[in-house]
Amino acid sequence: MKKMSVKNKLVGMILLPAFFSGAVLANETSKPHEHDSNVPEAYSVNDDGSIWRSSPDLGGHCWRTGYWEPKNSIYECDTNTVKVEKEVVVKTPAPEPAPALAPAPEPVPVATPVSLEKFSFSADALFDFDSARLKPKGQTALLDFSRKLKRLNYDIIIVTGHTDRMGAEAYNKALSVRRAESVKAFLVSNGILSNHIFTEGKGESEPETGDSCQGGGQALKNCLAPDRRVEIEVAGTR
Repeated sequence: MKKMSVKNKLVGMILLPAFFSGAVLANETSKPHEHDSNVPEAYSVNDDGSIWRSSPDLGGHCWRTGYWEPKNSIYECDTNTVKVEKEVVVKTPAPEPAPALAPAPEPVPVATPVSLEKFSFSADALFDFDSARLKPKGQTALLDFSRKLKRLNYDIIIVTGHTDRMGAEAYNKALSVRRAESVKAFLVSNGILSNHIFTEGKGESEPETGDSCQGGGQALKNCLAPDRRVEIEVAGTR
């Protein structure tokens, strides 16, 4: 290939805007000629054989010929081309880290009902024999109890009536229930919430004396006194 003529230089200067818009300068009418093996035919050269460049004010770029291809580009002229056109590397952006999860809330402890207090009242102190009506003395005892109850953090109050074994079993069962209900009514009348109080009657089924009392009459009645009772259990949560 012959040395680049002044005419070719002028053509290159006219095509300068196309170079900066990303187009490749090409001399479509010229063909490759024999040239010095040290001068790449992909670029226009000066009379002294050096690669012709634009002025420094315009960036000092090498002028490509119409025979330029990525495979014969040189690093000093096409640094970006050598990197991009010869080896395209697609970088996948690193995935964004997953947002930190909020710590799991602490499990809410489940309150377990526990027995706080258990009180036992003598039925003879609360009621007359074979009666479910509270005596004045019994009302006084329950009034003091209700005041104490208001100072406790209670959830459930269980009132259980008990009788001795004297008389019919069914009768004793019913009597124990009526006595428990009588105690509940009095507590409610003194400010204890009704829906917190539960009642039941055990009759003669859970005697305190066991088989220790024998005989009959007043002596047996006196011996069985501990069996005649009303128990109040107060349960709550800590």
